[in-house]
Amino acid sequence: MAPPLSRRTLLQSAILAAAVPGAGAATAPKALAATLPPPASWTLLPFPLRDVALGSGIFADKRKLMLDHARGYDVNRLLQVFRANAGLATLGAVAPGGWEGLDGEANGNLRGHYTGHFLTMLSQAYASTGEQVFADRIATMVGALTEVRAALRQDPAVLSVAGRSGTAVENVRGSYQYVDLPAGVLGGASAVTLAAWVRPTHDGNWARVFDFGNDTSRYLYLTARNASGVPRFAITTGGAGAEQGLNGTAALPLNQWSHLAVTIAGGTGTLYVNGTAVAGNTAMSLTPAALGTLANNWLGRSNYASDPVFAGAFDGFDVWSRALGAAEVAALQSTRTTGDLVSYSFSETSASTLADASGRGLTATLRRTWGGPSHPGFLAAYPETQFILLESMTGSDYTKVWAPYYTAHKILRGLLDAYLATDDDRALDLASGMGDWMYSRLSKLPAATLQRMWGLFSSGEFGGIVEAVCDLHAIGGKAEHLALARLFDLNSLIDACAANTDVLDGLHANQHIPIFTGYLRLYDATGEERYLNAARNFWDMVVPHRMYGIGGTSTAEFWRARDVIAGTIGTATAETCCAYNMLKLSRTLYFHEQDPAYLDYYERALFNQVLGSRQDTADAEKPLVTYFIGLTPGHVRDYTPKQGTTCCEGTGMESATKYQDSVYFKAADGGSLHVNLFSASTLTWSEKGVTVTQTTDFPREQGTTLTVRGRTGAFALRLRVPAWATAGFRVTVNGRAVGGTPTPGSYFTVSRTWREGDVVRVAMPFRLRVEKTLDDPSLQTLFHGPVNLVGRNSATSYLEFGLYRNAALSGDLLPSFTPVSGKPLHFTLDGTEFAPFFEGTEDPTHAYVRRVEPRVVFGNSDSGVANPAKADGTTLLDEVWAGAPFASKTALVARVRTVVDAWVAAGLLGQADGVTVVSTARGATYVP
Repeated sequence: MAPPLSRRTLLQSAILAAAVPGAGAATAPKALAATLPPPASWTLLPFPLRDVALGSGIFADKRKLMLDHARGYDVNRLLQVFRANAGLATLGAVAPGGWEGLDGEANGNLRGHYTGHFLTMLSQAYASTGEQVFADRIATMVGALTEVRAALRQDPAVLSVAGRSGTAVENVRGSYQYVDLPAGVLGGASAVTLAAWVRPTHDGNWARVFDFGNDTSRYLYLTARNASGVPRFAITTGGAGAEQGLNGTAALPLNQWSHLAVTIAGGTGTLYVNGTAVAGNTAMSLTPAALGTLANNWLGRSNYASDPVFAGAFDGFDVWSRALGAAEVAALQSTRTTGDLVSYSFSETSASTLADASGRGLTATLRRTWGGPSHPGFLAAYPETQFILLESMTGSDYTKVWAPYYTAHKILRGLLDAYLATDDDRALDLASGMGDWMYSRLSKLPAATLQRMWGLFSSGEFGGIVEAVCDLHAIGGKAEHLALARLFDLNSLIDACAANTDVLDGLHANQHIPIFTGYLRLYDATGEERYLNAARNFWDMVVPHRMYGIGGTSTAEFWRARDVIAGTIGTATAETCCAYNMLKLSRTLYFHEQDPAYLDYYERALFNQVLGSRQDTADAEKPLVTYFIGLTPGHVRDYTPKQGTTCCEGTGMESATKYQDSVYFKAADGGSLHVNLFSASTLTWSEKGVTVTQTTDFPREQGTTLTVRGRTGAFALRLRVPAWATAGFRVTVNGRAVGGTPTPGSYFTVSRTWREGDVVRVAMPFRLRVEKTLDDPSLQTLFHGPVNLVGRNSATSYLEFGLYRNAALSGDLLPSFTPVSGKPLHFTLDGTEFAPFFEGTEDPTHAYVRRVEPRVVFGNSDSGVANPAKADGTTLLDEVWAGAPFASKTALVARVRTVVDAWVAAGLLGQADGVTVVSTARGATYVP
């Protein structure tokens, strides 16, 4: 296990490199003094992404859109929910909406997650570019969160705002604050006047101006809005059905001061609004005297737990032991008069107590409905109640508890990334405090409770918190934090996957993918093989068995049965978060075991789903990232789901600022450099005194050029040979061919003593190929090299195409298509344009097409013979072309003759038709 990071060090391995892509080495933040040695179990290491400068190309173009968004978005909007939860001024900021805000889905129960994503994006952007604007924004957010935690650690404090003629006290919506009055405040009066100046800021029904009662049977209250949206006063000793009430006639205006007064005497009650009587009831027999001594005497809070807390300001509350006359009530609009039972002017500007001017000394106290945090390290944008309720839940209900530890993960991750990018002690202190708080809660729970919690769909989702907590432990070295990481073990899943038992059918995909990256980090920290085995086997259960061609997985967020792909295609396939987390898992697995399949997957998902999930349009307000990518025919991508603040927009912001995190890796012993992805970039390998510049327009260019500069020295350059590179992979150094046979799905090694200016040229011709869905071979998706091609067509049924008509001897299907002039990677076939999936447009697309080859055609020569098929759907043409590539036309014709003879012998093709097929193949002209 590696030693902990000391102060002022960067975590070179898992943390910074995973979080931060480089982009501009000349201006990137300077490295700090020391780095943490990576886990001993890693045989391959990433580079800190400040050492990788992004060159021009598709990645730079996409990233620029996100960097512009990061520069311009008002971070106070994200901080609004945190400040509100702590009862602090929100600076007039409006939460972004969607999942972020009190009015978000499921009561805003996921609010705060997006702030963590945004911090990570800013941290990656700063490490990539060195632009001070990103560091400044990080400092603003970390400073605000520091103030929020400090406020949560203390009793609620008065938030003083401008009143009608002085100061008033505001209860920010989302603070869950109310004023607690002493018992006996009503004095058992048989006649009474209650009056208050209020400025409501939200139109929630049933939020109380005041509520005095024992429970939901004996009380009197005044609400600013009843179910009809107008003020209502009621008093009862027999619950809601026995209320004696007064209803107003018009809604109170928001953000304006209104005066409310209620008088009761002699069986008559009157409700006044701004000095004018708006309702009367001559059958009000109940008075405060009938209620007796009440336990709960509240301003702003209801005895009905489901009612909202009053959001707005108070500028006076008075109670008199008599019914004021109409003229006296009217006079209260201009003259301050002190109530004899209680009188609060709300002129306080600090602390949490409110003075009573009646002479009775009934000092009131500002409180939170949920009390306060169980530990001083607590930090969230909502009360701790979600975490508490989760501990007793037996079934999922996201309207009550929606993945609180998932949200905690995002905040913790953002703080760690902020610390690593800017060395801000406050960020680390906040992160460490969160770890301490979570440990204080979870370590007290029985193991059975933890297993039940983590097995709950949605409510028990905890995202990548295990990875983040392991990173926190690596930085700070607290034993409690490593112990905390292990408290998230979901043993049923770990044990099943470690035993290679596929239990994924029916599971929520993104609830489970990121936890395996965390378990790999636990393997690094503990050496327990079950974590590594589980993660490795889990990956194999997804790729390819639950993977769509673009690299995505899940349908409507869930996994279905193994090898069912065509049968799960819908409008809600391929959740973008799933691709993000599968990339992280693939990358981390590769650090342990250099199986090129992990990087083949990485390239597939990065160049297709991840790039394609970001719209190619600038927007200051939204990140414009898909949630789902529907793969149904004619689907149009939605880049602004749920107002743009879902988990997928969050991970999309992160993806777009770390595109280069896996372009280069180095061997742990420094003896080799892996070039994993072909992307315009410059690597600064400081230990070697070397820079490697990769110049390419890949994938618009079918190859790349690497130039080595700096000190001379020996190391092996290991060039990834993609599994799709079956049309040839050639390497030259300074113009001379390098011997050896590159094998698709492996690495090709160039070992030499490198000198200043050495140039390596890699050529990797693309082929157009298809990938068949596992459960329906006729449903296929098209690839040109690494690029998924989608048909742009508004039809809503699968398009039908034949692709063998002019296939090349190499097996390349591209000759059947017509290139579009001036548009790289664009082709047409039968009037439909095919374009790269990574283009973020709003065109209706077809990611899958129906393969139909009705007749045997070679080199555009139609034999007129129907293309026969076996019971499993394999056609004669399929079997012929399975033998590609062919060295010559003669070799192809020989293959055709062999296949035809076999099919004739099996009774699948008539002898005369067989002769015609062979003759057609012999007479056709082929592209090489």
